Amino acid sequence: MRVLVVGGQSALAQVLRPALASSVEVVTAGRSGCDVELDLSWPAERLRVPIDDIDVVINTAASFVDGAFESLLEAEHVNAIGALKLSHAAREAGARHFVQVSSINTLLDSSSDFYGAYAVSKLHADELVWLYCARAKMACTIVRPSQLYGELDGFRRHQPFIYGTLDKVLRGENIVIYGSRDARRNYMHVDDLSRILVAVILGRIEGIFSCTSPADTSLSDVANALVRAASSSSSVSFDPTKDDIADNVFPYDDTLYRLAGVHPKIDLQDGMTRLVTSRLPTR
Repeated sequence: MRVLVVGGQSALAQVLRPALASSVEVVTAGRSGCDVELDLSWPAERLRVPIDDIDVVINTAASFVDGAFESLLEAEHVNAIGALKLSHAAREAGARHFVQVSSINTLLDSSSDFYGAYAVSKLHADELVWLYCARAKMACTIVRPSQLYGELDGFRRHQPFIYGTLDKVLRGENIVIYGSRDARRNYMHVDDLSRILVAVILGRIEGIFSCTSPADTSLSDVANALVRAASSSSSVSFDPTKDDIADNVFPYDDTLYRLAGVHPKIDLQDGMTRLVTSRLPTR
C-alpha cells in the first residue's frame, strides 16, 4: 500500500509518517520540505497527485488563520475548497480511499467562544469532501480529533496554555489561571491519534467520527500534572479579578475506537510527563 500524506510538514504528519512507515510506503506532499510539492491553494487544474499507484490520500494540511476578511477567505480557500480539490485529485489519480483529518470544533455553534473561521471552514470541508467522495464512489473517512499536543514544538501555537505553562513550570514560576472557575478541555496526545489513523488506513474504515480522549480535564489538572512531572516548586492559583475562561468539551463517542480496535491510552499525567521529559537536557 502506498499512502500520500498531504501537509507533510505539519506536526501531526511528522508523527504519523513514521507510525505508518512500518506498514506501508509513505510519500509526503506539501508546500515545502516534502517529497513532492503540493499546495491546497493552487487552482484545481494545477492541483494533481503526481505519484503513481497511490492507494490512500490523507489530508493533514490546514489553515488556522482567523480575523479580518482576508483571513476568513484564506481559511475557506485552503480548508474547504482545498480539501475538495484534493479529494478530486485523489480520485483522478486512482486512489481508493480519502482520509480527511478534521477537528472536533466542527461541532461548535455560534454561541461558543471558540467558534470561528477554522471551525466553520473545517465543517465546510467535511461536507464537501463527504459529498464528493460519495458521488465519486471513493471510500472516505473524516476524523475529528480534539485538541492535539505532543513533544514536537509545532503543537505550541495551537495549545498556548499547555506549552506556556510548561515553560513556567520548568522555570519554577507560579501559574495563575484567569477567572474563578476551572475551565475544562479535551486533549489528545498525537501518538494516540497516529495509532488510530494507522488503523483507519489499514482497515479502510469509512465514516465520519469524533476522536476525543475518554476523559475531559481542567486547566488546573494540566498545570498540576506538569508541576508533578517536573517536580517543580511552581504553585497553581486562580485570579478571580479576570474574566472566567469558557469550557470547550464535547460528548464522548468511542465508535471509531471500537471499529478500529484501537483506543486512546495516553492519559493526562503520562502526556504531561512526556512533555517535561522531552524538554530536559539529555545526559
